[in-house]
Amino acid sequence: MPIANIRGVNLRYDVIGADGPFVTLITGGRRGFDEFIPLAEKVAAHGYRVLLHDRRNTGASDILMAADDVEEAVWADDLNELLHHLDAAPAFIGGSSSGARTALMFGLRHPETARGLLLLRVSGGAFAAQRLPEAYYEQFIRIAREGGMEAICDTPEYGERIAANSDNRARLMAMSAAEFIDVQTRLRDLFVAGADLPVFGVTEAELNSIRIPTVVIPGNDKVHDSSSGRAVHAMIPDSEMHVLPMEDQDVPVVPFEDWVAHEPEIAQTLADFMARQNKAA
Repeated sequence: MPIANIRGVNLRYDVIGADGPFVTLITGGRRGFDEFIPLAEKVAAHGYRVLLHDRRNTGASDILMAADDVEEAVWADDLNELLHHLDAAPAFIGGSSSGARTALMFGLRHPETARGLLLLRVSGGAFAAQRLPEAYYEQFIRIAREGGMEAICDTPEYGERIAANSDNRARLMAMSAAEFIDVQTRLRDLFVAGADLPVFGVTEAELNSIRIPTVVIPGNDKVHDSSSGRAVHAMIPDSEMHVLPMEDQDVPVVPFEDWVAHEPEIAQTLADFMARQNKAA
């Protein structure tokens, strides 16, 4: 799998499709890009090149931790550099959950590189504000405090990143537990500071300021409540929304793999939206 050194971090990536405009799809959580390969293949079949990549600290890319900004901003800046590195800019920028937050941040920070935003399963609201800081940061702060960096390496989450990239163990073990806790605490605080906003870290005024063509496909669980997607659609001027034929479920998270049956419709929706933007340009 190709690797690109972007801003001092080795990022694993792949491009699905042989020709056509570039579009990037960013997975949610801290997961690698593999779960998006089937969707990327369906989008590519409509005549697009789909860039998939593991963000820093996810998948098989390098772990390099800092807390100078929210993670989504760092990921957006990395992706901007990766697109230029691959001569793939400008591109349509899309993602699900934390990938959707990254796409929004990309649109705000690098509008000249974004031909359009493709937002799936937007996360927000009170339930997500309680759940996500624990899932992303607080549990690992406790583990590091109790068991040090060896215990962090032994967690399923970080163990998965070590299995995908064996050098990540050395990178983690080179950190002291105190340093790790400090970074995670500051990242948590940055994240929580934006928890009451329509989308974590993005204000209503910022959403109102977006002039990039945007399509929103709302989610259907408590973290990705459909109301969050509808709210973002209402706040981004001239954005489009496509509602999949599914009911909201009273569960914390519906795994993306449960959306497999809807992938042909998602791919068609994204392809039709991008075709309209290409024609308008």
